[in-house]
Order: sequence, then structure tokens, then C-alpha cells
Amino acid sequence: MLAGMALTLALTFMVIGRTSAGGITTVGLGLAEPFAVLAGTPAITNVGLTEITGDVGIHPAASVTGFPPGIVNGTIHAADQVALDAKNALVTAYNDAAGRAPTATVPAGALMGTLFSGVYNAGGVTLTVPGALILDAQNNADAVWIFQATSDLVTASASSVQIINGGSPCNVFWQVTSSATLGSGSTLVGNILALTSITMTDDVTIDGRALARNGTVTLINDTIDSTMCAAAGPVPTPTPTPTLSPVAPTPSATPLLPNTSADQGQGVEIQLSVLVLVGASAALLVGSAATLRRSTVRKRRSDG
Repeated sequence: MLAGMALTLALTFMVIGRTSAGGITTVGLGLAEPFAVLAGTPAITNVGLTEITGDVGIHPAASVTGFPPGIVNGTIHAADQVALDAKNALVTAYNDAAGRAPTATVPAGALMGTLFSGVYNAGGVTLTVPGALILDAQNNADAVWIFQATSDLVTASASSVQIINGGSPCNVFWQVTSSATLGSGSTLVGNILALTSITMTDDVTIDGRALARNGTVTLINDTIDSTMCAAAGPVPTPTPTPTLSPVAPTPSATPLLPNTSADQGQGVEIQLSVLVLVGASAALLVGSAATLRRSTVRKRRSDG
């Protein structure tokens, strides 16, 4: 029993360690969550066949250009209340990410290799992604990465950021104190929370969001998909399979002559009675016919 209790406690500690994600909680986006792109002023501009999955918002400016030919799989909110509410929520999220205590300082500001969950600070220099960066969740779906760019964020052309071992782009945050510039052909995961502007050069892919508080968002043949971080909807209730009620057998017609041996005798008696009645009726008819013939013969003789 003691061994079993010890094993249970050990497993409990392992589970708690995984779900706590090292004590780092995610950054809530609030009303900014439905948006794939947010900007301030002067505009959101696009050139080419950019595709955005999620809402697009801008406030206080109202200029959104380049759609079409670009495609927005969502709603464009230009200088309306929805965009303003999302921008206010972005400010809260930005301040939250910026206020987290760093767990590591990035050497020379260059993010490389494999990184586990944590809060990574650029240390006062430009934060860069010069090549391939791997975020290892270590089989913890709640693993969180917060990258604090104390000035700019710059990713090199053809650079890549990917998550392995069960992590989610929803829990990756790029807090940028100035502006973000993503190199052509690069890929990024997570949510960019920039104080000023975001520039995505040709053929950039983001699994997450590009959210700029005050400046513009510039796009060129890019892809932004925020659906991996969309709020989960209610799980549909499965439609129950109808239960077929047993159908009562249709009662068969009652036989005219019961089949039991006792009733068979009664049936024979009934049949005999019918036969006797038929015979008696036939005899009466025959007798009546003979009487009629005799009466006819007597009448003819008397008349002759």
C-alpha cells in the first residue's frame, strides 16, 4: 500500500510539473483574440496575393488597402468600436508580456538552436532570428515562450521558427519595444505584439498574429493564419442514435376451428350438426315436391 501511495504521489508531481509550464502563464489577448492583423496609423497596406485567416482591424486610422487582390477570411474593422476594443486589449497584453521577469538573456540577441519554455530577454540589443529556431514543449501543451525584444525584432530571409513535442503557437509571444521586420521567405509561429509597426517582406508565413499598437502593418504576398489560436468552440453534443422499440407481433386471425384436440371433437360435432340440418332440409324439399306432383295428377284425373 505504501509503495502504491508513493507511486501515486510521484505521478502527481510529474503531472503538476508539466501543467505548470515552469510557472509561466500564457498572455491573455482578450478582445484582440479574433484578430490576425491589428494596426494603428496610418494604414494597413498589402501588395500581391496575401491571405489572412482571421479578422483585420485598424484604429484610429481607417485605411486598409490591397484587399483585393489580397484575401481576408474574416471581417475588416476600420476605425470602429470593435477595432478600438481590440486595440485596448492589445495594450493590456503588450504590457503583460513586457512586465514578465526574464528567465534568460539572449546572447548578443540572437535566437538559435532549441529553446524550452521561458521568458527570453534581448538584453538591450536587437532581437534576431538568424536561422532555424526550435521551440521544444517537452510534451507539455501549456508550455509558454515570451520573447522580449528590447528594441527591434528582425528575422533573416528563409529563417524559421517551429514548435515540436506538443507545443502551441497560441503560447508564443514576441513583445517588440519598437518595430518588427520579417525577412522574405521566413516562417514564424506565435503572436507579434509590436509597439510601433510590423513589416512582412515577400512570402512570409505566420502561424499566429501580427498585432501593432501604434504604427502600420505592411504585407507582400504573405500568409497569416490565426485559426490555430482561435478560442475553442463548444464541443457539439453527439446526436443520439434512436432506439428502436420492439414491435409487438400482429395477432393472427382466430382460426374458425380451434386446433386443440378437445376442440377438434367439438368441431366435428358442429360439422355433423350442419350436415344433419342440410339433409333434413333436402328431405323436406323432396317430400314437398312429391306431394305437389300427386296433387297435380289427382286434379287432372278429376277433370278428365
